[in-house]
Amino acid sequence: MLSQPHRSLSRRGFLVASASAGAALGLASGPARAGTRPRPFGRYGSPAERRDAKTLYVHPGGAGDFTTVRDAVAAASGDGYTLVIAPGVYRQTVAVDPARTEMTWIGASEEPRDVVIVYDNAAGTAKPGGGTHGTTGSATTTVQADGFTARWITFANDWLRADHPGITGTQAVAIKVQGDRSAFHHCRFLGHQDTLYADSMALGTFARQYFAHCYAEGDVDFVFGRATAVFEHCHFRTLNRTDLSAAPYGFVFAPSTAGANPLGYLVTRSRVSSEAPDGHYKLARPWVPSSDTTARPMLTVRDTRLGPGIDAVAPYTNMSDSYPWQRQRFAEYRNSGPGATITVPANRPQLTSQQARSATRAAYLGDWEPWKEAC
Repeated sequence: MLSQPHRSLSRRGFLVASASAGAALGLASGPARAGTRPRPFGRYGSPAERRDAKTLYVHPGGAGDFTTVRDAVAAASGDGYTLVIAPGVYRQTVAVDPARTEMTWIGASEEPRDVVIVYDNAAGTAKPGGGTHGTTGSATTTVQADGFTARWITFANDWLRADHPGITGTQAVAIKVQGDRSAFHHCRFLGHQDTLYADSMALGTFARQYFAHCYAEGDVDFVFGRATAVFEHCHFRTLNRTDLSAAPYGFVFAPSTAGANPLGYLVTRSRVSSEAPDGHYKLARPWVPSSDTTARPMLTVRDTRLGPGIDAVAPYTNMSDSYPWQRQRFAEYRNSGPGATITVPANRPQLTSQQARSATRAAYLGDWEPWKEAC
């Protein structure tokens, strides 16, 4: 759990930063009041000065069109809607189905700590009608529509193992993204196991996703899935654990790229830091799910600083010995920092300069250029 910028916080005081204090995450006790800010929607208008008919305003205290993000999404039937979301903690699950294409969510204050969408389901959490949620069902936010964009928003799952010692299904997804052309700018993704699920709608569907200037934290496989995803100028933070006595504490990436997909995860010009002891995290392990045993997970990490929390001697490991990481598509290029030190070359596959010329955001995303999108 994150705090001041990066030290451990108490249990459920794990979320929402007090932006005015410039500090750490602390879960707000209630919704913001309508009169708290003179301009709760910042520079994005208001219900009285609406940008256009497809701009909807969300405010937890009643100053907008809706008090919850979920209700605003339900009202945005069709394509091209924009949700301007006022500061607040929105404790709810939200789903954007495939029909709601080209949707944009904007955190009105342009500070992601101010707008938090959070819930606390885990894979092993019981559902009211029987059974459990499973990993996918645990997601606080699910995005299936193509063309989704989010800016300045925190997506979180604050389910904690320590609060539920009887539950073994500890996957707790903050957001599952399945749509093509999904872009996240200046967003935060907070959780523990399986925080950010960058995936696609189906095995044969290759979904392109772009994450720029984002922050993601967790412990076990906290960035995972089969999307073609570019992470640029992002910060990945591994959490400390008091429930384990020995390394590894977890794994940053667990791609499950389909074997037919030539492009998986690309991490570029980013950094990986840790609040755990040195060497207690692996950079990645390949996920070959039982539903797709032909998967060939792909991860390239380039021009990125790897802090001392990463095990430099053996940064990769197997999720299953039946699918050793050496047979997958893992590679690095021009990384720096203590976690990038090459002591056993066989454990650190490197791209050649020629290969690196094809490991770029443009090569991964094709004719889609989300870095050029204006707000």
